[in-house]
Amino acid sequence: MMKQKKTQNPEFKFQYQLNSCSKSKDLRAAISLYDDAVSLNNTRFNQHHFNALLYLCSTSVTDPSLKDSALDYGFRIFNHMVDLGLNPNEATVTAVARLATAKGDADYAFELVKSIGKYKTLPRLRTYDPALFCFCERLDANKAYEVEEHMKVSGVVLEEAEIAALLKVSAQNGRADKVYEYLHKLRSSVRRVLESTALIIEEWFCSRSGCEVVGEAGFDAGRVKDEILRNGGGWHGLGWVGKGDWNVRKTSVNDEGDCSSCNERLVCVDIDDEETEKFAQSIAALAMEREVKAHFSEFQAWLEKHACYEAIVDGANVGLYQQNFADGGFSTSQVDDVVKELYKQSGKKWPLVILHNKRIRGLMENPSSRKLVEEWMNHGALYTTPTGSNDDWYWLYAAVKLRCLLVTNDEMRDHIFELVGSDFFNQWKERHQVHYTFVKGNMKLQMPPSYSLVIQESEKGSWHVPSAPGSSCESSRTWLCITRPSAQDAVATVSNGVDTSGNGSLSSHHNPSDCHGLRRCANGVGSLDSHVDVNNTTSVTGKRKERSPPS
Repeated sequence: MMKQKKTQNPEFKFQYQLNSCSKSKDLRAAISLYDDAVSLNNTRFNQHHFNALLYLCSTSVTDPSLKDSALDYGFRIFNHMVDLGLNPNEATVTAVARLATAKGDADYAFELVKSIGKYKTLPRLRTYDPALFCFCERLDANKAYEVEEHMKVSGVVLEEAEIAALLKVSAQNGRADKVYEYLHKLRSSVRRVLESTALIIEEWFCSRSGCEVVGEAGFDAGRVKDEILRNGGGWHGLGWVGKGDWNVRKTSVNDEGDCSSCNERLVCVDIDDEETEKFAQSIAALAMEREVKAHFSEFQAWLEKHACYEAIVDGANVGLYQQNFADGGFSTSQVDDVVKELYKQSGKKWPLVILHNKRIRGLMENPSSRKLVEEWMNHGALYTTPTGSNDDWYWLYAAVKLRCLLVTNDEMRDHIFELVGSDFFNQWKERHQVHYTFVKGNMKLQMPPSYSLVIQESEKGSWHVPSAPGSSCESSRTWLCITRPSAQDAVATVSNGVDTSGNGSLSSHHNPSDCHGLRRCANGVGSLDSHVDVNNTTSVTGKRKERSPPS
């Protein structure tokens, strides 16, 4: 009896039939249904009803045979909704904004988005898109920039489609300064561009406006180099370099990062200094919420004094690798193999192994393990974390703070890494994480890639832009190589702040922006006076001797 009563309810019948129209995308049937409900005055409309009708109208404007009806009924339905005192939500505003731009009224669409706050709802990227794209199509660059600024204030982040539209309208209006700005926004937020975006970039550099752009006279090479270092490599952001026509070629880049067109070597791009410091601070703050604050603070203070390490080793991850068999346990020899290989490749600089105090106490009970552990202690290559701590916080913080390599196969997807949750975490991992394998006892380190698959700007003013399509073989990927001959003389040749050997070795001279994220200690090797007490819970390391070869 109750089921029959519900079926006869006008709102239920209207909703059921409207859902059917939505599934079949039948605008005409939906309009007829709406007209009948209005004329009979037997349906209490709700927000969901109106949103379903508005969505159908907004998606039907692309059909020439339906466009007029969709626009007419769309605004009629919206006004009806407002008259009934029903507050629009984000979906409502988005649908009506699409209707407005379908008849070319981008201003109304933008005003609607700007007034969304009075409905106590927040805009999304799709809410702004109708107005933004309409202004761009009308070549109204200033209005498009106004929409972008409003998006920024609202905390809405641009994606490739939006940046590409802004880039195109800037190029078509000859706004070289804005073209430069949006190229860098693409670089920072989009790793590989779509072919349509690559075409916009190509057209700009081949245009008269693009070729008429003149870089700053007397560009200071030292300033350019400093900016590249500060930014993490791969870009300086100081403005156009050189003058004259650009050479735009489609090219490929080999495994070492060499462009086959201009022979310039691309680099591995890191997060910049400011981002790195913020990243380290956020990790420390989270760690001290979950660890004993005094213990982690002690580690931070110790690390400040002994910041010479070029590599951090997640000892537990390496020692337990492939040890899930009957006689398996913790393999000290595996950790030592990693330590010795890093020592050899870095030019006899010891890495820092981070292990839990409880693990160390167990290893010291075994004579063979004890010998290796004592060797690490004697060379200041071991830090023990206190009882009750989580090693992960320590090795992650150390690697970020020191901007050095991190040897671990941990893909860092666990709970604590979700807490870190930064947009650039994956970029940081690509740049700093070293994976490893042990095959029949033979250890192999997989260093970070020799170059980053991202838009790059060199100190000479050249640009390299990777496209999205491509096979697993990076040498087959299409890149845009964009150079201008005069740029060679505009800035004195510098090294781009990176090592260009591309050979995966740790022995070359590096800086915080080199291709392997190594860090040198300005004062050389220090002396550590602390010692390891395997029976207490404090985190200390062994006395660092002069760097002698491992036995």
